[in-house]
Amino acid sequence: MTSSPSATTRSWLGIALVLGAAVAWSYGGAIQRFIGVTDGWTIVFWRCLFAGLFLLAFMLVRDRIDGTIRLFRAMGWPGFFIAVGFALVSTFFVLAVTMTPVANVVLFMASIPLFAALLARIVLGEPITPITWGAIAAVILGVGVMVSASIGEGGSVLGLTLAAAIPAIFAGMTVLTRRYPGIRMTPAACGGSFIASAIAATQAGAFAVGGQDLALLFCFGALNLGLGMALYVTGARMIPSALAALIGTAEMILAPVWMVILHNEIPSGRTILGGALVMAALFTYLISHMRPARPGSNPAAT
Repeated sequence: MTSSPSATTRSWLGIALVLGAAVAWSYGGAIQRFIGVTDGWTIVFWRCLFAGLFLLAFMLVRDRIDGTIRLFRAMGWPGFFIAVGFALVSTFFVLAVTMTPVANVVLFMASIPLFAALLARIVLGEPITPITWGAIAAVILGVGVMVSASIGEGGSVLGLTLAAAIPAIFAGMTVLTRRYPGIRMTPAACGGSFIASAIAATQAGAFAVGGQDLALLFCFGALNLGLGMALYVTGARMIPSALAALIGTAEMILAPVWMVILHNEIPSGRTILGGALVMAALFTYLISHMRPARPGSNPAAT
């Protein structure tokens, strides 16, 4: 049975939107390197404030006032914990990038699906296939190679720890969304952005920034974090979740490329080797989980 033209068009639109999200997310580290502000907490404050306002405006346009209020009310405690997870991840990303190469951070993030599979096995009892076990082992090896490279070059242990915490937190968020599939990502990300901004406000040394830095912070928050999320939650509803995850790996591939082009931040040989192992494991895992699925079967993405 062939797909109707409208279904095919919807699928291609979903692919384009998710790919756009990956591109939007990929240049976050490159933007941060241009920002002259040295206080990481100040960057977190402005970035997450702009991201939260962007996502709030997105929901108001998409769902109007009544619909937006309903989305926030429907979050419940599971949605609140997802929002806290977004707040931690957004904060740790900025702080980690101030301490370690961007390639290390995004390649750690590439292991999120495999961390999630392992945690789902522990918490929910979900089975793990031999392919997934092999991919997890490859990720552990790849991460070990990357960490050894960074420490050997005088990299920050704290920065690596924050980068490693990101996939662990995301794994917890993924398991939570599987346990409570009604959780909506957009209000959670919006709320998490405001939570992160509020926490950063208590830690920031100052809030005043120059006009150029403020424009960069707007791009970092609204056009990197906020727009990326808006594109993803819109496109992910139109295609199978495994395909969305596979397309999303473009972020991990593009992010180091932007750093080389714009900042001449070239990863070390061991970082490239470890990252290649992680990406190969991720591709193997995602491709093995590709299943025919009905478009629009990813409602929690909204």
